[in-house]
Amino acid sequence: MTKSVANLALVGFCMLQVMSLLVPQANARAFLVFGDSLVDNGNNDFLATTARADNYPYGIDFPTHRPTGRFSNGLNIPDLISEHLGQESPMPYLSPMLKKEKLLVGANFASAGIGILNDTGIQFLNIIRITKQLEYFEQYKLRVSGLVGEEEMNRLVNGALVLITLGGNDFVNNYYLVPFSARSRQFSLPDYVVFIISEYRKVLRKMYDLGARRVLVTGTGPMGCVPAELAQRSRNGECATELQRAASLFNPQLVQMITDLNNEVGSSAFIAANTQQMHMDFISDPQAYGFVTSKVACCGQGPYNGIGLCTPLSNLCPNRDLFAFWDPFHPSEKASRIIAQQILNGSPEYMHPMNLSTVLTVDLMT
Repeated sequence: MTKSVANLALVGFCMLQVMSLLVPQANARAFLVFGDSLVDNGNNDFLATTARADNYPYGIDFPTHRPTGRFSNGLNIPDLISEHLGQESPMPYLSPMLKKEKLLVGANFASAGIGILNDTGIQFLNIIRITKQLEYFEQYKLRVSGLVGEEEMNRLVNGALVLITLGGNDFVNNYYLVPFSARSRQFSLPDYVVFIISEYRKVLRKMYDLGARRVLVTGTGPMGCVPAELAQRSRNGECATELQRAASLFNPQLVQMITDLNNEVGSSAFIAANTQQMHMDFISDPQAYGFVTSKVACCGQGPYNGIGLCTPLSNLCPNRDLFAFWDPFHPSEKASRIIAQQILNGSPEYMHPMNLSTVLTVDLMT
């Protein structure tokens, strides 16, 4: 082999090496997370609020075995979606570590305790309401623009996968928080649902106007079946009727609103995830999913371990994989894995108009 041919071969090899490094980057997409405690991964740790998960035994099964601000024994749904994408989880937006290339991975703006309405969760004091999360999203865009330029920032945001989880707190920590709450005096339940759906529509439309083009929107879970509600409202372990009625009114209207919004923008920008049905599968038949119970929380106290918060003094189950609920309100990591799998591969019963795997395939081809 002549020297010039050898040099060409070396150049070709180096180009292949560079391309192999760039290909994963080309397929990578930013991940942006909005919502409440089901998807918060630590923002509330930086706030003066009572809605926090920064004490043991939260995080007991996280890789570091330490609390991270996630309302879970380990990973939560955004982590599991990131895991599937082959990427690190986006950092909490309030974390001082979220800078430079970490911004290109995405950001988690979620804050435990918030709802669609700004008066939801007022008892938790300082939390990042959804209007503020959208302001932070605009701020995030400016920060990314300063890093890579406006054109590349727009490409990153338009190509980002977005997850938003809202709605449960508007019932549990607002309408039904106390008997004769301000909102329950103002609205009958059916009218309240119509109202919060119309407010949610404004939030989603604003996200679209800010550049979000692939938004996973989860419904509420079966709110009347969580250990906290069983402890307060159930005599024999049956789900609380009124909260189940709220979920059964809210979730179908959410899907219809998303369908209408997609028709308005002329694309499948918004994907509805039927998390109520995903939860009900293992609540109705926990043994089929390897759980010993879907009524008792792993960490808590009182009936069903559903009273108060999970603290170092709480009852703690030795095997979290046997419990559908980690604490009085939130699924265990194992339950979250079941939900994440349905988001990825679920049939039209669970995902409308398509599941996440289909979204990723379609986006790869366009």
